[in-house]
Amino acid sequence: MDSDKYLEGQSMQRPSLFESDSFIYWKNRFETYVKSKDLDLWHVITNDDFQPIQQNPKTKLDEVIPFEKQSDDLKKRLAKNNEAKMVIYNALPRKEYERIFMCNTAKEIWKTLLITHQGNNQVKDNKIDLLVQQYEQFVISEDESIDSAFARFNTIITSLKALDEGYSSKNYVRKFLRALHPKWRAKVMAIEESKDLTSLSLDELIGNLKVHEMIIKKDSEIVKAKGERKSLALKAKKESSDEECLTFKSKDKEYAMAVRDFKKFFKRRGRFVRQPRNKKRRSKEAGMTRTAKVIENVLDAVIQIILLKNVQNHRKTRTKEHSSEVLGVIAVNKMIRRPKTRCVS
Repeated sequence: MDSDKYLEGQSMQRPSLFESDSFIYWKNRFETYVKSKDLDLWHVITNDDFQPIQQNPKTKLDEVIPFEKQSDDLKKRLAKNNEAKMVIYNALPRKEYERIFMCNTAKEIWKTLLITHQGNNQVKDNKIDLLVQQYEQFVISEDESIDSAFARFNTIITSLKALDEGYSSKNYVRKFLRALHPKWRAKVMAIEESKDLTSLSLDELIGNLKVHEMIIKKDSEIVKAKGERKSLALKAKKESSDEECLTFKSKDKEYAMAVRDFKKFFKRRGRFVRQPRNKKRRSKEAGMTRTAKVIENVLDAVIQIILLKNVQNHRKTRTKEHSSEVLGVIAVNKMIRRPKTRCVS
């Protein structure tokens, strides 16, 4: 594969590219890559270069062998020194290369990178203490997903392992269960009763919790949908009630106006009634006045009855209300349209 076509993650011929912001991540990938290519290269990086030394068969002592007298096997072994340096160079950008340019061996280069980006022993111990504190104080909020919580938890434990290879804890599962929000209490108790936590892996626990999380989410969506439907129904009912109330008030206003017009009609009618000149006419017109008042009272009572029936029927059905309304209006209009009669003196 051509170098200009190389993309990280698509080739086994080059190490992963250096990442200063995620040094521990890059360090683990780089170490795995080197070990997969040649264990001798990792030995050179972590211990030191191979030396041109060979045991003298006569004296049984190690002696430095000049290049001219070195065997082919020794030369191949010494070539590992430069290969180790080259594999590091291939992973570093120009800025980092300038930092380690003065180093002579692969071990010096590797040590410089560790001190620069990981710190010396004191800094390393401080980072470990900080991560241990984060591990002990780890909690999961109510709205946080299992995937998000596991990602945070896994970052802490992998960072601890990278800084301290001897660090290990068998309480990962128990710690994660204790960190869950109280809403998970029933599920935690079920897992503790049905599973052996000493043999339960963290990945298996996460898978179990994710299944339960999906069930909770689905149930929550169902409850939410029911609540929304109920809310819409109540809103529609309220709007219908408000509309009926407005209609009822409008009809009451119409009837009130009809009664008012009816009374005005009789008042106007009374203005045309003059005082009679003789007893016969006076008696006749007095009777007509009494009749008019009786009719007015009767019609007023009829209108009140119609209005009362309308109120009752309106609350039952709109159809009945409409029918009563038509009858009432017709009765009033007929009375209003009755031709006026004047009493001529």
